[in-house]
Amino acid sequence: MRTKHAADHDELLSVGEAAELLAVHPDTLKRWERAGRIEALRTPTGHRRFRRRDVEHLLARSAS
Repeated sequence: MRTKHAADHDELLSVGEAAELLAVHPDTLKRWERAGRIEALRTPTGHRRFRRRDVEHLLARSAS
């Protein structure tokens, strides 16, 4: 589910979409979020959403 965040217009990615971009299992991404490695936003129903820029930043850090 790709949406735009109303406040800053960042593209938001679901756990599956973000995990696919990072080439990790969704559980790994959730573990990274709990460890503070990446921030997740929550929908009103409690689902995680990740900012594309945060995912890309994490991807760039892991590539270097």
